[in-house]
Amino acid sequence: MNTVPDVSVILPVHNGGEWLAAAVASILDQRHANLELLLIDDHSTDAAIAGLARDDPRLRVLRSPARGIVAALNHGIAQARGRFIARMDADDISEPARLACQLDYLRRHPEVGICGARVHIFGGEPGVAAAEGYRVYEDWINALTRPADIAREIYIESPIPHPTAMLRREVLEQIGAYRDCSWAEDYDLWLRAHLAGIRMGKPEPVLLHWRDHDGRLSRRSERYARRRFTAARACYLAQQYGDGRELVIWGAGENGKRLCDALVGHSVYPRAFIDVNPRLVGGRKRGLPVVGMEDLAGLGQVFILVAVARRGAREEIRAFLLARGRREGEDFIFAA
Repeated sequence: MNTVPDVSVILPVHNGGEWLAAAVASILDQRHANLELLLIDDHSTDAAIAGLARDDPRLRVLRSPARGIVAALNHGIAQARGRFIARMDADDISEPARLACQLDYLRRHPEVGICGARVHIFGGEPGVAAAEGYRVYEDWINALTRPADIAREIYIESPIPHPTAMLRREVLEQIGAYRDCSWAEDYDLWLRAHLAGIRMGKPEPVLLHWRDHDGRLSRRSERYARRRFTAARACYLAQQYGDGRELVIWGAGENGKRLCDALVGHSVYPRAFIDVNPRLVGGRKRGLPVVGMEDLAGLGQVFILVAVARRGAREEIRAFLLARGRREGEDFIFAA
């Protein structure tokens, strides 16, 4: 293939099994055909890669020099020739218009450096519903399309589904490639981009069918555990907000206590907890006072990290704080 591709799609695979062929076909069948698909073999022991047809010159199969998804991703990036770098996973299915739609979005929005996509999460086979938690996550992800919305809620969860991502090459040149850290490599990349002021957005259509199954890396690897996401949040919250301003944590439950502990690990020391539970108000957690929401005015112009994940609580807390003149992103953010 002599033509320089517009897009290099990086697809790491370790034992892709029966779903790999469909994932590969969904990329090679894209309406935007000027692409290369770099399939990075992360030391597979099954026959899925060997069973792929090799008659399309846009498909390049490369062996990762080391084990693990981060090494595979970075090897793919190093070998990529496209101006845009896109992601794909071995168990998902891209809509035929995915790459064309994302390229059009990035060309119409030059201020955006990372483009994600809306997703449909399904079970192990088409027509099988995903677990309830993933359906809630799907609704949240798909509601975040504008850069301002993604920036506002980036400390809640990863707002860009990893297999939907398309990045301008210069973004990776600016912030670096994936890091092999103790938490999710994609969330780490989005948080680094956020701190660097890089905007993220999504076009309107659903462009990826995201398969939920027990073998997913996010279900099997410790780096995707809830406490590791808390560690990631704390690491970047400390960099963004640990500049001497006084912080308080809304939520004295387990989420709030974990966040407090992680922040202290970065030498950021919250002043107090806020909670609505009368059994907690007036007591102490982690050596800090727990005050009621009605006592907020007495705390002054503190910055509030909301660490409450109960369904519906986010909307209630946002309404309460906005009604009292607190500005989201300026005076408070959600971090759970």
